[in-house]
Amino acid sequence: MALLIEREAAEGVALVTLDRPDKLNAIDLETAEELAESWRELRYDVGVRAVVLTGSGTRAFCTGIDRGVSVPQPPSPYAVDDPLLRIGPKANDLWKPVVAAVEGMACGGAFYLLGEAEFIVASRDATFFDPHTTYGMVSAYEAIAMAQRMPFGEVARMALMGTAERIGAARAHAIGLVSEVTEPGGAVAAALRAAGVIAGYPTDAVQGTVRAVWAAQEAARTQAMAQAPALIALGNLGPERQAELFAGRRGGGGGGRSPGAVRGWPGRAVRWPGAVGAGLGWAVTGRCRGRLGCGARVSLPRARGLCTPEPRCPCAPALSGQSSWAVTSQRLT
Repeated sequence: MALLIEREAAEGVALVTLDRPDKLNAIDLETAEELAESWRELRYDVGVRAVVLTGSGTRAFCTGIDRGVSVPQPPSPYAVDDPLLRIGPKANDLWKPVVAAVEGMACGGAFYLLGEAEFIVASRDATFFDPHTTYGMVSAYEAIAMAQRMPFGEVARMALMGTAERIGAARAHAIGLVSEVTEPGGAVAAALRAAGVIAGYPTDAVQGTVRAVWAAQEAARTQAMAQAPALIALGNLGPERQAELFAGRRGGGGGGRSPGAVRGWPGRAVRWPGAVGAGLGWAVTGRCRGRLGCGARVSLPRARGLCTPEPRCPCAPALSGQSSWAVTSQRLT
């Protein structure tokens, strides 16, 4: 069993845990089927009035589909078989509220699950990113799911930047992806508290509210999802080429490696992917990419907590402050 279900009868809450920590809670075909069966089972459990969904361990909530899974595809460019389409609660007609609790990484196919939760609680060391484009794949279902939760520009940037950047928990909270940020290790407890409150309210009123909220966005989502199979079939590289890119990946977003490049502007805060708000710091060396192309090098101050101001390059005054730093090296301190 790759899925654990614990029921708190007194609270009316079920805790569903992806239990493949050695695989960063990646989803294989067995886990996908277990998830679908579990959601359908919970539909009929009158003792469960709310659900918390999380991943085992602190390294990852879920990292999408297991790369060892082989999914045969039909020969038509207008059809795609995607086993993850069936793993979410709404895909299985479960309208009891689901709260997601995220510790560590949530990336790629994790958004099939996060996209069907009512809201997300994350610890401050949680990170979110979408690696599809890096490995020659179209981010379709994932981007569509996140477009229901994030501003357009944030979704586009995350989907297009691939493994080069991660969104930290504080940033995710600022843009509305995450509703609450906790201390590391505290996401599940906070999610259970919220789910317990909701489970204490009249069931019909709660589920009617869930349906009303989803109805507000369902038309646009349904139309967008209908376009996804053709976009994926036409835009994805072949499996062999994807495998080559994945096997040759370098640090910058996936598999617990170094975080993606830090990018910032004068007068704004720098996002420190992977260590946002976690009490960790990065010793970062950058090179100026201002419009004058001076190429000056600088050691950026170590990040502690959420962010730190970006230093000014000597060429900045001539540019009215318009310079940008490209990270050339970074190490955890």
